[in-house]
Amino acid sequence: MQHTNNQMLSDHDLLPRGSRTSECFDEDGRPKRAGTVWSASVSITTAVAGPAFDLSLAWSVAQLGWVAGPAVIIFFSLVTYCTSALLCACYRSPVTAKRNHTYMDAIRSHLDGAKVKTCWVIQYVNLLVQASGYTVFASLMMRDIERFSKCGNAASDDACYVNSMPYFIAFAVAQIIFSQIPKFSQLRSFSILRLMMFLFYSGIGLGLVIAKLAGVNGIYYTDHSIGTMTRAQKMLNIFRAIGNIAQLYDSSAVLIEIEDTVESPPSEVETMRSAIRRGLTLTTFVSMLYGCMGFAAFGNNSPVFLLYAFYKPYWLLNIASAAIVIQYAGGYQIYLQPIFGMAEETLANRFPDNEFITKDIKIPTGCRHFGPYKLNLFRLVWRTVFVITTTVLSMFLALYLDLLKLIQILSFWPIAVYFPVEMYIVQKKIPKWSKRWICLQILSLGCLIVTIATAAASSVDLFSIEPKYYPFKPNF
Repeated sequence: MQHTNNQMLSDHDLLPRGSRTSECFDEDGRPKRAGTVWSASVSITTAVAGPAFDLSLAWSVAQLGWVAGPAVIIFFSLVTYCTSALLCACYRSPVTAKRNHTYMDAIRSHLDGAKVKTCWVIQYVNLLVQASGYTVFASLMMRDIERFSKCGNAASDDACYVNSMPYFIAFAVAQIIFSQIPKFSQLRSFSILRLMMFLFYSGIGLGLVIAKLAGVNGIYYTDHSIGTMTRAQKMLNIFRAIGNIAQLYDSSAVLIEIEDTVESPPSEVETMRSAIRRGLTLTTFVSMLYGCMGFAAFGNNSPVFLLYAFYKPYWLLNIASAAIVIQYAGGYQIYLQPIFGMAEETLANRFPDNEFITKDIKIPTGCRHFGPYKLNLFRLVWRTVFVITTTVLSMFLALYLDLLKLIQILSFWPIAVYFPVEMYIVQKKIPKWSKRWICLQILSLGCLIVTIATAAASSVDLFSIEPKYYPFKPNF
């Protein structure tokens, strides 16, 4: 029996194209999309929002001040809206109007040559960085729950040591299970859960900040003075703060995948523009609230991670930490699905007759609504190996994480700005040196400068502090 390369997506894809009813399939023979502007808004919000988003903004605003801090937040939210709208406009190919199901599909249909290969490397390394970061921080948050429960306000002392390795393993096991979800479009429940957790722990953090400002009894925090900084140190922190805010709004790595889930008509571009506006409005409001309230509470001594400034009430902090872990668990899947899909579809195209790669084994679930689960052996093995490998690297190689962080900073400009701008120019056939072309190039150049400055500031920490790395020894 022959197996087509689309068999991994759905058994329905095996039907002849002419036999597919319009009620169940789109014009390209894929299952009918059911996403709405609201589901896309939720996905965009959760792709942007996270603990690193709101809980680090107080520090960023503290580096920039009352005027520049909010101004930079608003500025980059507008920049993100523009670049996201440019990227979404490239969802369909400029000549054939064929749908592009992934970011890389959009790149291939608009650009060629070295740009495609360069983008391929940057795109998937960037997604790998996100997943590795989620692995580390989710595991450390689970460790901190135990530390707070055991040691209370001494949780930050060296005497209160809790081994983080079991939590890395537990997170990896959970992700091995979740990674068997076949397609990005089936992660809608993860997006809704992530949004709920985001609002939940954000509310707890904001409540603690307000309680500190009001002098409420029972709220205990650590106020560490940062001391006197030199002018050079202050400038480096300003660059870091600007770069942090710029990157926190970026959802371009999965934006095309989100657009590929929305129904049409109306056009996907129209729906996504509305979804981007709604998603960025919510995240900008939360970021302004967190950044300004956190700065008001802690001043120039604002911590890099706002929740770490508090150590009591323990139970409330543990609940917030648990919500963050759940949010990270969903985010891990959202950012790795493009990598999984790329590898599986590439091999399915190359080896269409290999049953290990293409064959789905139907397993009854006992639920009529969901139908049988389609187990693919290659998906099971490859995704399991991938999760284990990234987890081991995250646990034992601190240098790996620091280098990935620097790579993530450097990838911001090409993924979020340069390639969307270049694709949009091709899509709309914008003449070179026209006013529109010049404005787009100015936008791209400005973001490039921000990326270079942020990378330079981060490189100072990476190379001048002379950290001691111990390969093959737990670093947490």
